Amino acid sequence: MKILVTGGCGFIGSNFIRHILNKYPDYEIINIDALTYAGNKENLRDVTGNKKYRFVLGRIEDKKFIKKIADKTNYIVNFAAETHVDRSIHDANPFLVTNILGTHNLLEAAKSSSVKKIVHISTDEVYGSLGSKGKFTEKTMFAPNSPYSASKASADLLIRAYYETYGLPAVIVRPSNNYGYFQFPEKFIPLMITNLLLNKPIPVYGKGENVRDWCFVEDTCAAIDTVMHNGRVGEAYNAGGSCEVKNIEIAHRILKIMGKGKKFIKFVKDRPGHDYRYALDNSKIKRELGWKPSVNVEEGLEKTIRWYKDNEWWWKPLKQKLKDESKGFWSK
Repeated sequence: MKILVTGGCGFIGSNFIRHILNKYPDYEIINIDALTYAGNKENLRDVTGNKKYRFVLGRIEDKKFIKKIADKTNYIVNFAAETHVDRSIHDANPFLVTNILGTHNLLEAAKSSSVKKIVHISTDEVYGSLGSKGKFTEKTMFAPNSPYSASKASADLLIRAYYETYGLPAVIVRPSNNYGYFQFPEKFIPLMITNLLLNKPIPVYGKGENVRDWCFVEDTCAAIDTVMHNGRVGEAYNAGGSCEVKNIEIAHRILKIMGKGKKFIKFVKDRPGHDYRYALDNSKIKRELGWKPSVNVEEGLEKTIRWYKDNEWWWKPLKQKLKDESKGFWSK
């Protein structure tokens, strides 16, 4: 079995590659990544000597390049994307190029190949924002509120169109907010952890009342694995953590685990178009495929904090790079 993973040097992609290589030692993986700001070959340092793994530098926007590699694979799992909401507000263009045009190139390559299935990794943010009640189902109307989520919603619609028009064997996975090992340190949870390890304050938007459905990255990788092997083509599957927590509560839990006081919290001006609440209905993936999250938020946060404590070699250079480039919205 040969799997083409795009964006495999990113957070979820690198964890997924490690998951597949550990679980299916006979599978071969080709990892394509452009190594943009959040793509890091060091995320996969431990698998670089594996004969079943190969890294190729490249972009999904390159039509000829993608077509040549897609022809030789059985499955495509597309993680390649610009993902940070704040960066999309600052400059939307890279998000449109990679998330929409890049996805289109990938679909065109898959359409003319013998690929058995293309698995596209989306986000719960395509649905927009919830009030205090209810959950997003796969049938919820799209209502994206940031350039990032709009670009991901556009990619989802392209996937649907290529399935309906050309019969392309594609399936979509929509995870909720992920956290865990190798997550870029400008993201909410690793930002807080790494700041506290440096005895710096942790920024929280507004009053921290925004609610997110948190899912440990290993659970998400298991969900993608399940959908890749058993998901019905033409379908979308929500993969949430069944764990709704306010941002301020996440901050308090991290402070408690790390033995820090509330004085480290720094409330900052809220971002434009900040969605209030996300919550995914997991009933479809549970019913059809038998997947459900297994790691609760307390266990997940403890594992994540322990990993960042033990792996300063990984995150400290990235933290310094964000500071030097003055592009880390939280680094000041």
